[in-house]
Amino acid sequence: MSELSTNISKERVNEGFLDGSENTANSSREIKPTKKVEDLEVKDAQLIFQTVWQELEQEMGAENLKFPAEIFWLNGAPGAGKGTQTAFIMEFRDLTEKPIIVSELLKSPEARKKIDAGLLAGDREVTKLVFRSLLNPEYESGAIVDGYPRTKSQVECLKLFHNRLSELRGKYLGTLQETQFPKPRFHIIMLFIDEEESVRRQLLRGQRSIAHNAEVEASGVGEKWEVRRTDLEEDAAHLRYKTFKESTYDSLTTLRELFHYHFINAHGTVKEVQQRIIQELKYQSSLELDEATYDRISAIPLADKLSLHARQLLVHRLDSYEKFHSELFDRVVRLIKSKFIPIVEKHSISGLAYINSEDSVFDDPLAIAILIDVFTERGFTAVVDIRRMEIPSRIDPKSYEIINRVKKVYRVRINFSGSKIRRG
Repeated sequence: MSELSTNISKERVNEGFLDGSENTANSSREIKPTKKVEDLEVKDAQLIFQTVWQELEQEMGAENLKFPAEIFWLNGAPGAGKGTQTAFIMEFRDLTEKPIIVSELLKSPEARKKIDAGLLAGDREVTKLVFRSLLNPEYESGAIVDGYPRTKSQVECLKLFHNRLSELRGKYLGTLQETQFPKPRFHIIMLFIDEEESVRRQLLRGQRSIAHNAEVEASGVGEKWEVRRTDLEEDAAHLRYKTFKESTYDSLTTLRELFHYHFINAHGTVKEVQQRIIQELKYQSSLELDEATYDRISAIPLADKLSLHARQLLVHRLDSYEKFHSELFDRVVRLIKSKFIPIVEKHSISGLAYINSEDSVFDDPLAIAILIDVFTERGFTAVVDIRRMEIPSRIDPKSYEIINRVKKVYRVRINFSGSKIRRG
């Protein structure tokens, strides 16, 4: 079966054909989504996700929604070598179960019913098939998903999926169900080649498939390989790459600052590409917080993500606090949750809060550094100003001189993205 293809038209947004056919009438000209279309895609994604999640709860039971602790979402340009490199990635990350391949899920009886009825496999159907497969017990420790997300709506569903898993982790932290809801770790893997190389590989694959099938037919030994139209016609191969670039690639780039994003240059030999995969996965794995560190700060509201380089340094510092200064780290986090966040929430519209504290924990300069880093990890900007004030303490009984003491006030300024109120 051909891979799921997508198109954007006036009537439909981000729907894929179950039979893998391509809408050449609409693909001959480039269609740039308007802001209204993009907003519609986001709203559609929210509806799709809520519908799929409710269906899974009804089918499985909310208490049985046990998703993998780590998921690799694999995508790539046509001919980039996903099939070749998937086994290597699995071995490198100690994943033993076969990958979840979207094109194979679309061959399921449920999907075949739609094909026979001449219906389309939209984002809702594909999303449910993928999420349902991830609930299989064999994927508990980790899974690779080949071919999802591929559209803007699917990308938005993935964001909502991660947010829901994070919320569940926070909800059940410290309860008997804590192990059922691990910290979600999403990796986006993009195998990339340019259009010229993609077309060359697609046509070469077609030639090899034809030769192989002729040999099987002549000898009666072996199984025939699938021959795609895009592997036989140069124009079709170009069109397939263009669809990938405009739909899948551009949508996935929006996840760079949200998840671990592994961009792999797939040009060159298999061994050369594998070395790049090793280097990329080793580098990115250094950015992952330990579970204990994540749990310690997960109750702090999450705002915008940090840039990759800044986050690398930040995560290193936070992990060091947990490892070497656990008591101080815990004390500062509890103070933030109990004293600071209630005040911050009252200023959620303006996005700016000033908070004064005289807590003695900040007499340790490291506590101030921890406070700033915790707020930064949650997406806020925190600045601490130490003000020293002399206040009367006592009167000398002999000289009647007023004895002052120095009072420290830690003034914290917290900035974040405020809420916009619509005015009629």
